[in-house]
Amino acid sequence: MGMWRRLLRNGLGSGAIVLVLGLLAFGLPALDRSLDSTQALPDDVPYHVGGGVTVIPPPGALLDVTKTRPSDDRGTVLFLVGPIRYAVVVQPFDGGLPDAADKLRRKIAANRGYQVVGREASIATADGQLLGLAGGYSAPGRGGRYAVFLAGERSIEVTVSGTDPQLSAARAVIDTSTRSITVRGAE
Repeated sequence: MGMWRRLLRNGLGSGAIVLVLGLLAFGLPALDRSLDSTQALPDDVPYHVGGGVTVIPPPGALLDVTKTRPSDDRGTVLFLVGPIRYAVVVQPFDGGLPDAADKLRRKIAANRGYQVVGREASIATADGQLLGLAGGYSAPGRGGRYAVFLAGERSIEVTVSGTDPQLSAARAVIDTSTRSITVRGAE
């Protein structure tokens, strides 16, 4: 009789382990898919990107929480303005503004079908704290704009992508947002 009890106890224990593994394998991914990956943001409130950088998102923008990673010395945020993707990336950088712009252009062109188009122009934040360079790029069925700023030993890369009509319709609010970038302790 003792052997049958041990076998029953071991069988129940093994069954419990299989049940837990099944919940982990199938239940957690199902729960993850059921959670919303975007979050509404309040209007006119600076968002902390990371690395001491803040930006005021465009009115009605949603935060894509799956692509947003703030930290003390760097950060990434992805806003969705309707169908437009608006990203700000802050990272340590050792070089000048032309080097930072070249790095961003190479990053854009590394995507299949993407190419930088037109001429770059100077851009400044609304408070004049940061000066940068801005330009455009194209991709199959999409267009885009970019800007890059330097703040001390950090680069701030801004990329915006959507179809040409979408970008034209949202240009003013995205430009206002980009010009709202500020940096705590900018040099």
